[in-house]
Amino acid sequence: MTQRQLMRATVETPIGRMMMASDGEGLTELCLEDWWWATDHQAVLDSNRESDREPDVFRMTRVWLTAYFAGERPGLDQTPPLHPAGTPFQHEVWNLVAEIPYGMTVSYGELAAELAERRGGGRMAAQAVGGAVKRNPVTIIVPCHRVVGSGRAFGGYGGRLDIKAELLEHEGVDLARFDLPNL
Repeated sequence: MTQRQLMRATVETPIGRMMMASDGEGLTELCLEDWWWATDHQAVLDSNRESDREPDVFRMTRVWLTAYFAGERPGLDQTPPLHPAGTPFQHEVWNLVAEIPYGMTVSYGELAAELAERRGGGRMAAQAVGGAVKRNPVTIIVPCHRVVGSGRAFGGYGGRLDIKAELLEHEGVDLARFDLPNL
């Protein structure tokens, strides 16, 4: 099986310029360009402009992000095909995260318990789930910002906590229920 070269582009959003990467068929990465896991910016396509050569997945991602930031709740029919690279465990966690409804939050422990139940029982460490959530390469569409700590804990975010707060606020989550760090 030959490995395809990733194509890259950027898209401007209300939270900043985001990097998109694709294998030509699915979205492999979506994150702010200054986040620690963002791939090399050198191979970016044509900045923020669409082009005829741009893969359909980038157009679909732009449409999805535009709808999301307009306060709509993009449906499954609008979600671009996703091809994030990760371990089978990470994919299990990301699939669970993708099920978290708009405007809702779930704790790492709740995700761990749900994953353990889907696997047929036993226990799952919230820290292991947190590690997989942190490695989610397709942010916002796979809404890792909706995963929080237990109780009043806000939890971490692979990007920046101020962006997590902004996304949750955008979705109508009451941030007063959390002990927020100085953002």
